[in-house]
This record gives sequence, structure tokens and C-alpha cells, in this order.
Amino acid sequence: MSLSMKEHIASYVPELLQLLEESVNMDSPSRSKASGDTMADWYTRQFIRITGGSVERYKHPVAGDRLLCQAGDGPKQILLVGHYDTVWPLGEAERRPFRIEQGKAYGPGVYDMKAGLLQAIFAIKALQDTGRFPEDKKVVLLINSDEEIGSPTSREWIEEAARQSAAAFVLEPPMEPSGALKTSRKGSGNYKLAVKGKSAHAGVSPQKGVSAIQELAQQIQKLHSWTHYARGSTVNVGVVHGGIGSNVVAEHAEAEIDVRVATNEEAERIEREIAALRPYHPDAELTVTGGMNRPPMVRTEAIASLYELARRLAQTELAAQLEETGTGGVSDGNFIAAVGTPTLDGLGARGDHAHSPLEYILIEEIPFRAALLALLIENC
Repeated sequence: MSLSMKEHIASYVPELLQLLEESVNMDSPSRSKASGDTMADWYTRQFIRITGGSVERYKHPVAGDRLLCQAGDGPKQILLVGHYDTVWPLGEAERRPFRIEQGKAYGPGVYDMKAGLLQAIFAIKALQDTGRFPEDKKVVLLINSDEEIGSPTSREWIEEAARQSAAAFVLEPPMEPSGALKTSRKGSGNYKLAVKGKSAHAGVSPQKGVSAIQELAQQIQKLHSWTHYARGSTVNVGVVHGGIGSNVVAEHAEAEIDVRVATNEEAERIEREIAALRPYHPDAELTVTGGMNRPPMVRTEAIASLYELARRLAQTELAAQLEETGTGGVSDGNFIAAVGTPTLDGLGARGDHAHSPLEYILIEEIPFRAALLALLIENC
């Protein structure tokens, strides 16, 4: 009796965990080109060795090099997207190396998202080893180097590959506690509002000053008033700076602003509002920088159909229930869906505590998640 896809992938788990340990114990912060390029070398070797496929390397003078990994040569391109960069600084892997305890694997970047990348590579291998790799398909795995800082050097590269693809699967972690796939994501923007006032002695001649902090406080009230929960839009001032001392009327103050939107219409509304900001005090000056970074990933009929396929495969082939959800977080899936490519996000490893020292994955879930991805590649 032949093994099921899930059973076949389960046989790979010891090797996958060995490779996961190697990758997690290699630092790869977004802003370190040297460590990123070393990580790219490692993934190149592993992809070619495990799948027999090819790797095209896209060099960059500042960011870590990116990889386009390909298996198969059929006319229908299926896109897999992940990233090797993490939020952790150099030295974190030495301070907190990979370990396994009570069925969980820990370490910097293990959940977000080095396990997801390996699951994708072994999903391709499973299709090959079982003779089920579709002859009419070409699987392209993009491994990005700067997703954690907004993909500033790689957005166009990702969008170009997405336009050539019939469907895309993003290897970010699913939504817990159920392991739901993500069929929508909010878009995001980052702005900075700087205020210039006029300094003065707060005790001797405060009337000669213009408080940048007071002006900023009024602007913050306006910014937060643009939040509209029913439309899925939020505006949050998360960081403020200003002044040099309590006895000085502040000449400078600034705020860092996070914007999340569920629709392009809301993105345009908030962009207009921010562009129209004017000072309350006639002698204060405002400077706004930044903008919208990622467009929303909107749940279209094509995305809904792709999820329905995933739900049916999970139920019939893997004897599991699979849910869908939306999230306010962003990923490279936002870029892919925005160019019109049907996209499912959250195909990565299950676990918890992304961007936290508590980050982990559930080892027992690896066969299911990788098998689901393999089945989607086969059937989409």
C-alpha cells in the first residue's frame, strides 16, 4: 500500500528538523547583507540538492540577495513566496540557539519563517518522489531578503513573478489558534509627522514660544479620529518624541503613525486626510513624510475559490477541517493579490509568538501543513 502524501512527508521530518536547526542557527537580519547572502548560499544548496531544481540569484548592492527557485518546466506557473530575513539582530542565534522541547522547536526565525520555507521545499520533493508533480506546471519559490522591513528592494520583483502566475501560496504562518488560512489582509502605511514650533523659557516668557508638543497633541487627536472600525481602518500614533526639558517650550516634536486599511478606497481617504493636515497654531509648521506601503489583500471570488479548494483537500485527503480568516497584519501576499493573482496566505508552519523570544513551531503539524501545500500545487 502506497503512503499518503502526509505519511510521505512525515518520513522527511528528521532531515527537515536537521536543516531547520542549521538555518535557525544562522543569523539573517533584514539589514545585514553579509549574513543575508550567506543565508542565500545555504538555501541555494539545499533547494538544488533536495529537489534537483534550479536557482536564479538576484543580487542587490545593499539588501541580501534574493532567490528564484524553480522546479518543473510546464506552462502553468505556481508561485510560492517566503523570506529568509528575520527581525533578530546579529548574535541572536548564538544567544538563543535552536532547541526542541516537548514537541516544539524554538529559535530566532523558526516560526517566522524558516520552517515554512523548508516545508515548501519538502512539499515539492514529495510531489516528485510520489510521481505526482504535475507535468503542466512550473513551481517557482521566491525567497525574499527584506520582507520584515516592508520589502523595499523586492516589491517589483515579487509583483513581476505574480503577474506570470496562475496562483500564489504565501508561506507565512497561519492564524492561530485554529491554523486558519488568510484570505484577506489589511493594507498598511507608515507616516511621520514633524512639528516645528518656537522655543522659549517656560517660566519667564512662555508667551513668546510656540509649543510643538501642544500642536502635536492636537494633531494626534485628529489623526486618531480617522479610525473607522466598521470600514476596517485604523490610525495609530505609536511613538512620539519632543522637547528638551520641562522648563522649555518645545520647539520640535514628532509622531510615528501606523495606518491599516481593508480597502483601497479607505487608503485613498486617509492619504487625502493626511495630505490636508494644517497647523492649529498659525506659527507652527508641519512636515509629513512616508506613505502607504502595502495595498490591502482583498478577498476576491478567485481567492475564495482557492480557499474552497484548500478546504476540500484538507477534508477529503487529510481528514481535517480548515478555516479561513482575515488579519490586520501584512505580508508579501498583499503585493501579489493586488496585481490580481489568486492568493492564499498562511501556508507556513503552525506555532506561536512571532517576533518574540518565545517563538516556536509545532513539530507534529509539519506533515499536515507541507502535505496541504503539495496537494494545492497538484490540484490548483
